[in-house]
Amino acid sequence: MPQRSPLDLPEGDPFGPHNLPYGVFTAPHAPHLRKIGVRYGNHVLDVGAAAAATASPHAEPLGAGTLNPLMATGRPVWQAVRAEVLDWLTDPAHRSTIEPLMHPLPTVALHLPFEVADYADFYASEHHATNTGRIFRPDGEALTPNWKHMPIGYHGRAGTILVSGTPIVRPQGQHLPPADTSAPHASSPTPVFGPSLRLDFEAEVAFVVGAPSTVNTPVPLSGFHDHVFGVCLLNDWSARDIQAWEYRPLGPFLGKSFATSLAAWVTPLDALAAARTSPPARDVPPLPYLDDSAAEPGGLDLRLEVALNGHTISRPPFSAMYWTAAQQLAHLTVNGASLRTGDLFASGTVSGPRPDELGCLLELTWGGRESLRLPDGTRTFLEDGDEVTVTAWAPGPQGTRIGLGEVTGQVVPATP
Repeated sequence: MPQRSPLDLPEGDPFGPHNLPYGVFTAPHAPHLRKIGVRYGNHVLDVGAAAAATASPHAEPLGAGTLNPLMATGRPVWQAVRAEVLDWLTDPAHRSTIEPLMHPLPTVALHLPFEVADYADFYASEHHATNTGRIFRPDGEALTPNWKHMPIGYHGRAGTILVSGTPIVRPQGQHLPPADTSAPHASSPTPVFGPSLRLDFEAEVAFVVGAPSTVNTPVPLSGFHDHVFGVCLLNDWSARDIQAWEYRPLGPFLGKSFATSLAAWVTPLDALAAARTSPPARDVPPLPYLDDSAAEPGGLDLRLEVALNGHTISRPPFSAMYWTAAQQLAHLTVNGASLRTGDLFASGTVSGPRPDELGCLLELTWGGRESLRLPDGTRTFLEDGDEVTVTAWAPGPQGTRIGLGEVTGQVVPATP
């Protein structure tokens, strides 16, 4: 029986011609030579080699070892390259040229797909923000007064963004002993130093900036498509005990900066056109620079799934996010801050209204008060050896599905 060509995909493959996500890989015969690839089914196309073989006018950015040069070219080139890659993969005239440039996915090593410039993390889910407020402020208002007036966010650490599959070393730092965690603001608490005892994951969606902007030139809602290259999954690991001790008065710092896992595949925005949806109704009118009532639907219907040690524990819906990515970008730049190629901004924890739609253990165990039951025991927070995997898909054209790949990481013991 003849072997199936890597260009002949089964019907309904989530990494078919409607998707075409970008990544960076190395092949076994050249482990030090990073190349840009496009995933097609269970194979990776070496697009740099394909561009050279077809005399593509985009051979230079596609021949780089990172996506940054391609991302910097801007949307017209992104669209032209996407059309070119689709032609290579689907036109029979290219088959003899392209087939030898396809690498089986299990044989390649995947790397961080772009060089991260700056990293910002938002807090855009009303369900997550409300739950968190109720956990930490049971006698007060769940949402802070500013929450429905602007997308709340903070700047994270770009240097510890890690590609999916990288082990996550349990962080160490100052935190209160377990007996004192219920009262982190007591008059004279005494912290200890050691490994975090309340390590958590956060299932998120991240947006990758391609085209830069100039300082003192805010990006309006209408500029989102001109600056954002694509979408990828992200897990912003959190040490809840370190975070609880340090976060007042300034906010997240060591409790977040030790590791953020990023998927190896960046899905182009154009692949998600069929997934656009209206965000939830806003009960507080936003200020004009955030008012998207007359804009195209800014939400995305992404269906996330979180697995802990292979067991599904949650299915957070990204369509439930209160603030859209376009609003986040507009807010990020409204003070005059500029964008750089490789900037990354994330949604914050994705949570829905139901108990099986929560995007972190903090919510799933209600601050550690309730145990999460798994086939291998119970959890309140992550133990050494635990592996968290976040996957997602989105509706595509003509009833297809668009796969967003996965972001995974396994917790290993703290470094002595």
